[in-house]
Amino acid sequence: MESTTLRVIDIIDGTSVDGPGLRTSIYFAGCDHRCPGCHNPSTWDFKAGHDMTVTELMDRIVENDFNVTFSGGDPLYQYQALVVLARAIKAVGKTIWCYTGFTYERLAADPRYHEILSLVDVIVDGPFVEALRDTDLRFRGSSNQRIIHLDGGLPRQYPEDVL
Repeated sequence: MESTTLRVIDIIDGTSVDGPGLRTSIYFAGCDHRCPGCHNPSTWDFKAGHDMTVTELMDRIVENDFNVTFSGGDPLYQYQALVVLARAIKAVGKTIWCYTGFTYERLAADPRYHEILSLVDVIVDGPFVEALRDTDLRFRGSSNQRIIHLDGGLPRQYPEDVL
């Protein structure tokens, strides 16, 4: 049986910093990357926040009527329930951005992540690297992180300035 409960730290309605346009950003609990200099270390604890069902999250998403961003922590630590949520989000016609400390290549090589990659429109991948921090970058914190537009789980190539 698929899990329909996710551990959520916070939901930000109408933010413009986690992808283009106004978005509903959901910050999920748990991260083992523990990147030095992380701007959100309070999300590392897998027990932080509170449980929310996919139904509760979808009620908020539909009410806001914005596209959605998964952040955290690292949402992909909850990939099974995240797939259920992503299917529901796609069913109502919204796009999904997903921030993760994993690289696209690592995710693509692991069959567990194939379905979530097929549902996400854009993945911002890679750990935050404090030595590569760049405040001029759009939608990411360090220059090693990539904005990868996906098409059914496969990357589409775009020039760096096209979102």
